[in-house]
Amino acid sequence: MNKQLQLLKAPLAGTLILGLLSACAQSPAQPAGQAAQTNAEPTKYPIQTKETLSYWIEMNASFLGLKSTLKDVPFFQDWQKNTGVTLNITEIPNGQSKEAFNLMLASGDLPDVVEYNWLTGAPGGPEKMINDGYILKLNDLIDKHAPNLKKYLKDNPDVDKMVKTDSGSYYVFPFIRKDDLVKTTEGPVIRKDWLDELGLQTPTTIDEWHDVLKAFKEKKGVAAPLSIKGKPRALESLINGSFVGAYGVVKNFYVDNGQVKYGPAEPGYKEFLTTMHQWYEEGLLDKNFTTADTKSLDAAVTSGATGATIGGAGGGIGKWGPILTAKDPNANLVPAPYPVLKKGDTPKFGQKEFSYSGASSAAISAKAKNPELAIKFLDYAYGEEGYNFFNFGTAGLSYNLENGYPKYTDLLLKNPDKLAPSQAMGLYIRAAGTGPFIQDKRFIEQFYAMPQQKDALTVWKSDNDKYALPPVTISLADSGEYSKIMSDVNTLVDETSLKIILGTLPVDSFDSHLAKLKSVNLDKAIQITQKAYDQYNKR
Repeated sequence: MNKQLQLLKAPLAGTLILGLLSACAQSPAQPAGQAAQTNAEPTKYPIQTKETLSYWIEMNASFLGLKSTLKDVPFFQDWQKNTGVTLNITEIPNGQSKEAFNLMLASGDLPDVVEYNWLTGAPGGPEKMINDGYILKLNDLIDKHAPNLKKYLKDNPDVDKMVKTDSGSYYVFPFIRKDDLVKTTEGPVIRKDWLDELGLQTPTTIDEWHDVLKAFKEKKGVAAPLSIKGKPRALESLINGSFVGAYGVVKNFYVDNGQVKYGPAEPGYKEFLTTMHQWYEEGLLDKNFTTADTKSLDAAVTSGATGATIGGAGGGIGKWGPILTAKDPNANLVPAPYPVLKKGDTPKFGQKEFSYSGASSAAISAKAKNPELAIKFLDYAYGEEGYNFFNFGTAGLSYNLENGYPKYTDLLLKNPDKLAPSQAMGLYIRAAGTGPFIQDKRFIEQFYAMPQQKDALTVWKSDNDKYALPPVTISLADSGEYSKIMSDVNTLVDETSLKIILGTLPVDSFDSHLAKLKSVNLDKAIQITQKAYDQYNKR
């Protein structure tokens, strides 16, 4: 093992030998404490095997236009080399995972490992997926063959509480955001140079946003002052707070003083739809927002066809900013606060994830030919070497140690092929996205190299922690009914919201919309979610 890796060692595997403890104590703090008892023998990597694992995964947006297949991505090549396990990868085009996942379930033909959001994306939830024979309950397998994940969960009971069902079933190798620094990554983005040119301040209230967008349209001649991505699901960009949060709701379940509520059934949601319809009629909201995908949004922002959007600090500001400034040195794309109604208020909602939110976590199929091999393969990411590899890549190539700090090389931050950092990182590490591993904050400290990105860490603040629904799981007894209700509810809310914004339904039809929500048993879904929330708090 080379010197770089020894210095980077993180005490999370539970497999450290005594002679390395002193070196670890001097290295930067990482995600675990002292050794935990485990029944598992540490796996020696690379594993000596000729078997192949089939692996299902959605392509990351950062690969668009760079690589047509994950077989050509250096990270995935080295992941297999480091673990000794060859993957037969099924790649799902970006934005099409939900449809592909449902088709896969219907066929009953699941690969060995499926990387997906099994918490919120699987019909009926993870407990039902286990009970129906789609995926394995992992408790015994983790206990016997995954010492790294087992140790991390033992040392971090707050995360352990999140990654299992109420009955105590482990169902995935989770994506874990270790620090607060990596939990808020998205928010409103605006052209500050346009604001300066027009003598305007960065908007903080809905009224100020209206005035700014109107000025962009009338004085800058912009066809789409505010653009958002409408695919794969219309209004998806607005779920995590954004403009809907100004009205005290989100387009989902949330918790208010211990009571579960559903945003689209609350009065604030009608006010939000009223505002969005007004902006659409006035030409302030992109007329094509329902069909906008990643590519079209990229084009709109970088061409100056829009002056504001919802985007990430990394894959948004970090990608669009350099392209804009290459065309216009005065261009300045900056984060803006989540809007509120009353100036000076702290936004109630914003995008902030829990340590575990379900995203890109790996479950093992009940039809897996060798579950033990799959467990050992996935457990690599939660050990010392795998933790470093997922977050920093390969020593001497994508990072070097400087005084014990893993500093990314110019291959990632100043790519010789002129790739944006988010694109280059997507090729050599997984910390720039999501996946079955533990994300290190030192990734974001370097990824956010631009001042505008660093500002986002404080600008996008909210009280989201007080109101967001934690990663609850629906009980097996309730899962079937809940899944059917929410399928009807989501379809109704999406269709009605779009029709009201586009003007094909009057805003006053919201009252009949509430009646329709009741008719598809939304109240029952709220009761089930409340029960799940109460059970979660008892874990």
